[in-house]
Amino acid sequence: MKLVKTSLVAILAAGTLFAGNYNLDVAHSSLGFKVKHMMVSNVKGTFDKFNGSFEYDEKAKKLVALKGTVDISSVNTANAKRDGHLKSADFFDVAKFPEMNFELTKVDGDTAYGKLTMHGITKEVKLDFENNGIVKDPWGNTRVGLALYGKINRKDFGLVYNSALEAGGVLIGDKVKLDIELEGILAK
Repeated sequence: MKLVKTSLVAILAAGTLFAGNYNLDVAHSSLGFKVKHMMVSNVKGTFDKFNGSFEYDEKAKKLVALKGTVDISSVNTANAKRDGHLKSADFFDVAKFPEMNFELTKVDGDTAYGKLTMHGITKEVKLDFENNGIVKDPWGNTRVGLALYGKINRKDFGLVYNSALEAGGVLIGDKVKLDIELEGILAK
């Protein structure tokens, strides 16, 4: 019986032996979004300040864990007036809610599940997931590339500001499309 228990512990431990902890390389990562404007076009934006880390099982080539924090005041739509409005109490209210957080709960094939906290509200989200693989860079670092795509409803997070258009419809769409590209470097 002792041999069985020891073997079981060894098997479970072996699954984590090949997992590495990676820090985001923010210079080669991006957090993008887009939302409908006046129901006819999309406004694109990014968050320029963020950090995070993830655990990647190199043997199984599988994402195990991921956590990230976004500085909401770094929102950038290439329009200073719009960015100021997005930071105000009408939208993100950065004075009260300066960060957005994401924590992965599981990966199932090409789908990632996690908890997104924004504007003081935490919701489960489901995103398309791409595992872009692992590589050694020219300087001897191990890197992993990941991508997450999907949609969230901004109203689910208390971002309800809008304006009706005279011809019908609304100024800002409810659905926000996410486009997240992550590159991590194995922590030493």
